[in-house]
Amino acid sequence: MTDISVQAGEITGRSLTQLAMMRFKRNKAAMAGCFMLLFIALFSYVGPFFVPHTYDQVFSSYVTVPPSLTPRPDPQSLQDVAEGIAKRARVNLDSFEVESGTYTAVISSQRAIDPRAIRYFDRNNEFQNTEVVETSEDGRSMTVSGQVDQVTFPFGTDTNGRDLLVRVMLGGQISIAVGLAASLVSLGIGVIYGATSGYLGGRIDNVMMRFVEILYSLPFVFLVVVLVVFFGRSVVLIFVVIGAVQWLEMARIVRGQTLSLKRREFVGAAEALGLTDWQIIRRHIIPNTIGPVIVFVTVVVPQVILTESFLSFLGLGVQAPLASWGTLISEGAANMQSAPWLLIFPSIFFVATLFSLNFVGDGLRDALDPKDR
Repeated sequence: MTDISVQAGEITGRSLTQLAMMRFKRNKAAMAGCFMLLFIALFSYVGPFFVPHTYDQVFSSYVTVPPSLTPRPDPQSLQDVAEGIAKRARVNLDSFEVESGTYTAVISSQRAIDPRAIRYFDRNNEFQNTEVVETSEDGRSMTVSGQVDQVTFPFGTDTNGRDLLVRVMLGGQISIAVGLAASLVSLGIGVIYGATSGYLGGRIDNVMMRFVEILYSLPFVFLVVVLVVFFGRSVVLIFVVIGAVQWLEMARIVRGQTLSLKRREFVGAAEALGLTDWQIIRRHIIPNTIGPVIVFVTVVVPQVILTESFLSFLGLGVQAPLASWGTLISEGAANMQSAPWLLIFPSIFFVATLFSLNFVGDGLRDALDPKDR
């Protein structure tokens, strides 16, 4: 006979978390959303380390320049710049050559040239480290040489001559940080407040939920304007304002879950064992509401990003030279006809982030609540 006995330990079970992760990984849209969010996060937070420009660096020679992978300026533009420099320095440009990132220019004048004339070259963004290579005996001719500072703007520049690529990265940092921070604030306050209100019930529940309804009745924009008037515009204020409003919906959802959980047998068993109300809330109520809460957080994050973008679009968000996707989209909308790239690039990342978060939220909903599939 064939031995079909199975030794103990060969068969291992899977926890609910493992089963949820397996269902989540099978959701292609959710996994694509995760990879897109990872790419956007790396682009926003790691990308600035690989770009030589800063978000507030102004290139006065390249204002509202369209996107291009070709280094600027090209040789012909450098020739025009050098001729303009020679005119300002009141000398003649006899020859101008560019090779391997180094330029050589021969300037002349009807009288002896002041060596300080080369300072006109270093004053421009295109040239740097200019020095005198050779001077004629009569001092009326001079050969100067220096480095050509060529720059590339894949996303173009804005109306102030700042690199849009770096500013989109900065906008991603601020928008994602506001979304996560405000969502964590709403998560921390809403879960504890809603679980406490739902479990205690009675008069305490009525008072706590009436307070929530009073806060709901306050106009959000009016509240923001009042706080901005008193405290000024800042990123921290945006965290506080959005977090102070978003937890209301979280509290109502958790309260509804708690009202159904507190009638379950395990809660009655905990009460029989002599656990206090706070111990029951902390050990039994809150852990059992994590599933719906996690799904709701994935909805809150894009909602918070939209709210921050709305405030920035109204001029109540972050202050210049800082920027969020909302402020960049606002600026792009104002220059949509003359410089459409100012609107296109921040909008692409903004929309991609919102879609990815929605896909991840749908995947978590299906994974944590398979009966709803």
